[in-house]
Amino acid sequence: MSEINLLESVTAFLRRSHGHYINGVSILGQENETFSVVNPATGETIAMVNQGGENEVNQAMQAASTAFHGVWAETSPMERGNCLNRLADLLLKNSEQLAQLESLCSGKPIQLSRMLDVGASADYLRYFAGWSSKISGETLDVSLPSFKGEKYTAFTRREPIGVVVGIIPWNFSIMIAIWKLGAALTSGCTVVLKPSEYTPLTMLRVAELAKEAGIPDGVINIVNGSGAGVGTHLLTHPLCAKVTFTGSVPTGKLIGKSVMEHGLFRATLELGGKNAAAFLSDMPVEKIVDGVLEAGYMNQGQICAAAERFYIPSVHMDAVLKLLSERLSAMKIGSPLDETTEMGPLANKEHYEKILSLFEKARQEGSEIVYGGHALERKGFFVMPTVIRAKSADDTLMKEETFGPIGTFLSYDDEEELIAMMNATPFGLSASLWTNDLGKAMRMTSRIEAGILWINMHTFLDPAVPFGGVKSSGMGREFGSAFIEHYTELKSVIMRY
Repeated sequence: MSEINLLESVTAFLRRSHGHYINGVSILGQENETFSVVNPATGETIAMVNQGGENEVNQAMQAASTAFHGVWAETSPMERGNCLNRLADLLLKNSEQLAQLESLCSGKPIQLSRMLDVGASADYLRYFAGWSSKISGETLDVSLPSFKGEKYTAFTRREPIGVVVGIIPWNFSIMIAIWKLGAALTSGCTVVLKPSEYTPLTMLRVAELAKEAGIPDGVINIVNGSGAGVGTHLLTHPLCAKVTFTGSVPTGKLIGKSVMEHGLFRATLELGGKNAAAFLSDMPVEKIVDGVLEAGYMNQGQICAAAERFYIPSVHMDAVLKLLSERLSAMKIGSPLDETTEMGPLANKEHYEKILSLFEKARQEGSEIVYGGHALERKGFFVMPTVIRAKSADDTLMKEETFGPIGTFLSYDDEEELIAMMNATPFGLSASLWTNDLGKAMRMTSRIEAGILWINMHTFLDPAVPFGGVKSSGMGREFGSAFIEHYTELKSVIMRY
């Protein structure tokens, strides 16, 4: 057993009274209602958090607006970047504390929390910091007529849009929040973040580190609470200039509707999918299984871009399912704080019950559960990694997002049929194509309907590459240079002289 000991700073943080972070100060707020933070590995409550309400939302939005028009507007672009770089330094300095808090709240294996939620977050901050002094407009020659010798010139400038509301999911509570606050702050905006009720603690600690990094009070604010309560007040607040949301398609559609009804302000919606991974017949069985494990089972499958539909050449299907079952049976499932754990629990009870219902749905429809398909008999929200052979493309688990460690497999023989099956979905977040024939892969690239397409890889993201979906999987893009358009307004200036 290699379970790590919790740092004293982690246990002390858990014992604190938790609420919100507004205008540079941790506060409990005025609401009397609290909610529990549950360790998904044990089902036990590890902390209590005060529910936010309209009053806390008003305070946070006003603080963010004041900072936007005041201290943050007066902060030079280079210094904004310096602030983000200092925050990246502090994330790494406090990496073990943050990783332990993340694993306790989300069930993510500790090695993954260290690598992604902390390590990758620091990298994203540094990427955004590099853009702070490079956001620019352009000069333009205009063709207006001159009547008395006067001349004209024009230029454009990009200006920050204002207060950004960020709504954060529970699967990567630090990293996805960093995507949003990094993009906002480097553009000159300020933020009010609402973490998931399942993982509300880590960003409270990150906000404290942001103050230590020299980010002025009011630039980063956090209000904890429910989507129906806090989320609704944030989305309808008159000071909200933009919302950036990562989460489910149904919630994203409701947010999009609210945006249209309350002022036509901007929205970036990174929603779910039913992502496909397709393996061409030249791939050997061992490489196919390696790709399936990478694409579908990391973080218990709780990654919005993870593959859930797997298309395997008929000639390889039986061998792939046999070897995959063997590999999954050897996978260590256990405590997220055990450094040798490869798969932890699902992140919360609600999601656990959803996954169990999908197992039952597969059985009712007659799909073949090749491996797994049940919960583990132990405390916490553990399920077996699962392999399902679909009867047809119409099976529920070939169409409905599971967001769990479930791979559903369908065989094919014709590559034209393959592309049609990959595209036969209302979603379009991600997809991957696996082959040694890169010429064929490049010819297929433009025909696959997805916001990001990986070739011979899946799930890995880089801050320089824009990320987002097409069709019902969202609108707008995270990071890359594309984020600038979503956090700034283009102003045109024409001068006569």
